[in-house]
This record gives sequence, C-alpha cells and structure tokens, in this order.
Amino acid sequence: MTSPIKVDNLTKRFGEIVAVDHVSFKVRKGEIFGFLGPNGAGKTTTIRILTGILKPDEGKAFVAGYNVVEEPVKVKQRIGVVPEVSNAYVDLSAWSNLMLIGELYGVPKKERVERATKFLKEFGLYQARNRLVRGFSKGMKQRLLLCMALMNDPEILFLDEPTSGLDVESARLVREKIQQYNDDGKTIFISTHNMEEANLLCHRIAIINHGQIAAIDTPENLRLQSMELQYVEVLFNKPIKKEELMHHPEIVKVVPAGNKIRIYTANPSAIIEFVVEFAKKCEMRILSLNTMMPSLEDIFIKLVREHRENDFYRTD
Repeated sequence: MTSPIKVDNLTKRFGEIVAVDHVSFKVRKGEIFGFLGPNGAGKTTTIRILTGILKPDEGKAFVAGYNVVEEPVKVKQRIGVVPEVSNAYVDLSAWSNLMLIGELYGVPKKERVERATKFLKEFGLYQARNRLVRGFSKGMKQRLLLCMALMNDPEILFLDEPTSGLDVESARLVREKIQQYNDDGKTIFISTHNMEEANLLCHRIAIINHGQIAAIDTPENLRLQSMELQYVEVLFNKPIKKEELMHHPEIVKVVPAGNKIRIYTANPSAIIEFVVEFAKKCEMRILSLNTMMPSLEDIFIKLVREHRENDFYRTD
C-alpha cells in the first residue's frame, strides 16, 4: 500500500458554510503528515470524514485501502484515533477504559492486558490505572487517549490537536511517543496549529485555510519557496531609524525587533555587504549580525494571507 490515505476532491458543507472545499492529497506509507491551519480551517472536519464519523458531500476518501463511506468498519478496524475532545469514559478507571476499547476491537483478553500494561507504563499512567478518569488532569487524559488509540495495534493513527492545552512535560512526552510509533512503522496523520510541533514531527505538511489546501510540501521545501522571508538581523552600537536602511533594491522590508533590526531579503549576502558599508559610513559598530532562514510560522502566515487575498479577488 503506497498511499494509506488518499483523498480526492473531498467536500463537506454545513448549510451555506463550506468546511472542506474540494480537497485532494495523498499520505505516504510510514510518514507523519501534518495538517496545519488556523481554528476553523477544516482540519477536524477532514479528520472526521477520514475516520468515518462524517460523510462527505462530494469526493472520495480511502484509508488503509478502503473507501471510508462504503466500508467504514474495515477502515475503523485499521486505525487509531485521538479526537479533538476526549472520548474516554470519565466514570471508569483508566484500566477499564483500555479493557473496554480492546474488547470493542476484538483484542483477545491476554493481549488486552499485555498492551494496557505496556502503554500505561510507557505513558506514566500505571500508578493511576485504577483511578477514575474524572479526576485526571488534561495531560493525563490526553496520554490515556493515545493509549486507547493504540490498543488495536492500528496501521494508521489520526491525531487531532494531540498536544493542545497540555503542559510542557506532557506535550513533550506525547511528541516523543508519536515519533516512536512512527519509527515503528505507523503512518500518522496529525492536525495542529502549532508551528513548532509540525516542524519537529512532520515529514510533509499540508497548509489548509477556509477548507482549501494552500500548499503541500516538506518544511524544508516550503522554506526554499519562501526565500524572500529570510532576514538579516543586525544590532548596532547606536539606535537607528528603520527608514535609514530601506535604500537598497534587494530589501523587502525592515522591521525593528527589540534593540535589533531585521532586514528581510532574498539576497542576504548583498544585504550583509550593504549593512557593513552603512555602518562604516555612519561611523557605527556592528555588535551582532545573523542570517536567519524563514520560520514555518512566517511561511504559514504568508500562505494564509495569499490565500485570503486570492479568495477576495475571486469573489469580486
């Protein structure tokens, strides 16, 4: 199976709102595929379609080789899901939740016990296994959800904002486990609006806004396509006005950053020469000088803005 997830022209409407607008993409076997977008972009709706909770109005989606509409049971047997909102039973213990989910998937009792013990220990929940989930913290609930998603040994994991609202320690543990299970061969589809998380985890990223895909590529290639977002960051020994540095054709914009100046350009070497000459001319010293590649956040903002502008001109 070369494409564990294949989406073609997928569309979902809620009244007059188009939540997912003719989306198409493929996820490769064994990759962590990031679905990156602001709140309300269509991330959760897409996941709900791919996991058989919602039916699309148009288009097709295949997960683990099966049509999500025509064979939803076969799809669900092969996936694990960490939803946006916890679906653990709060009046059951962590152990009982895992036993229940294992039984629903038809996992033999011996394997249920072995897997539950293993996962609870890995996620630091074993000592709390007999406590009711109602008393769990947000981080503990999220770790339990990941344990539940793994009970049927799925081929594909769907994670909807898995670290949202977590403390730093819990978020780091969840990311480490995501990476570990990907190393073990699982394909992982993760939705997030956390740029750092996407950059750390994902092999490829789809940026979605207003239900449409703005770009799909590796973080590295997205950076290469946005080289005008590079910047030279300089600190002089005297304060200057940003307008004094605007007189060069290779400069896109100049932005103050604390006591430093960021000069955005697609040609940093030319700007470094310009800055050195500028300092000599003004009899100033350069205290620090750094060339910075565009961050994933810079690229995300750029693509989302471009997409909004294109939508504006299309509707006009």
